[in-house]
Amino acid sequence: MEVSCKNGALEITEIDPFLAELLRQIPGSAKPDGITAAEERIFSAPAGPNEKEFCAEWKLYVEPGLRKHFQDATELVEADLRQLQPNEKPFANRTLRIPREHSESWLNALNQARLTIAAKYDFTEAELCDHYRSPIGSRRDLGLFQINFYGFVQEFILRDMECAEKPDA
Repeated sequence: MEVSCKNGALEITEIDPFLAELLRQIPGSAKPDGITAAEERIFSAPAGPNEKEFCAEWKLYVEPGLRKHFQDATELVEADLRQLQPNEKPFANRTLRIPREHSESWLNALNQARLTIAAKYDFTEAELCDHYRSPIGSRRDLGLFQINFYGFVQEFILRDMECAEKPDA
């Protein structure tokens, strides 16, 4: 897998079919549907339990807008991911081009996916920080791999955004 910046976009080439499939799973993984811990993490209360009125107003007035914002971001990412759809060569490496103007949506969707997967499998802080764990022997192990891979993609998007902000020398 190679990552470069070309013509106002982050271009990821030579994505093998396994990683392409993990990328295609971002929109589904970002949905916290039915996972209470994920809902609580993504839509965390803005204040402590003693501030019931404030939290209730937040849930009523702010949370719907957040849900819409998150949904819009995920839909944009889903549209970008159509580039990775299998074709006549199912085991061929793929290329993904993320326009710079989609970067915020990508960061948003990747973050949602990472939070939801972490909540779904109840990963401990120690597990999330263990970047050297490599065998994938279960769906839970694959979830940890996804979290780390999505973080890796986020890092490249952030680097691309940072480079774009710097004036040409």
